[in-house]
Amino acid sequence: MGVERDVLKRVHQFEQRALAEVYDRYSTDLFRYAVRLLGDADLAEECVAETFSRFLHAVHGGAGPQQHLRAYLYQVAHNWITDRYRRQPPPTMPLEDLKDSEQLPATHDVAQAVERRLEAEQLRAALVLLTPEQRQVVTLRFLEEWRNEEIAQALGRSVGSVKALQHRALGALERILTREEAYR
Repeated sequence: MGVERDVLKRVHQFEQRALAEVYDRYSTDLFRYAVRLLGDADLAEECVAETFSRFLHAVHGGAGPQQHLRAYLYQVAHNWITDRYRRQPPPTMPLEDLKDSEQLPATHDVAQAVERRLEAEQLRAALVLLTPEQRQVVTLRFLEEWRNEEIAQALGRSVGSVKALQHRALGALERILTREEAYR
């Protein structure tokens, strides 16, 4: 934590090297987080850019995080994504792009890849139906692999509250996915 406090102190002094360090340290993880929730790399890039823009604006205005920088940045990205969901649901990924995806090794079974992609799309669509807080807890816990204590810090909640949100979210996801399975 001492390193983060030092970086934040330098950030609040608008030290260019510290600002670059924050971007270098967190932009890739924020991008991955946004892609998982949005399903679109261009929107994820927009989210990361807006997250850092809002961060810089807050710091310039004398606000912004005094501690828990990572949690603050994820909260800003989450808020941007939630606003985006309110305006328009996330797009689905076209199946024709699957065969040419750089993420798939050449020897990979395309049928399995299509099945995994469809499952990911089904999960992304189900996540959209959760409350923003539930979606954030599930994403941070299971996709970003944060500990409950870290999520509690990020959300300004108790660990018990995070566990309760997680329990309700997983129950809701199970109901959503079971209902979708019944319609197939």
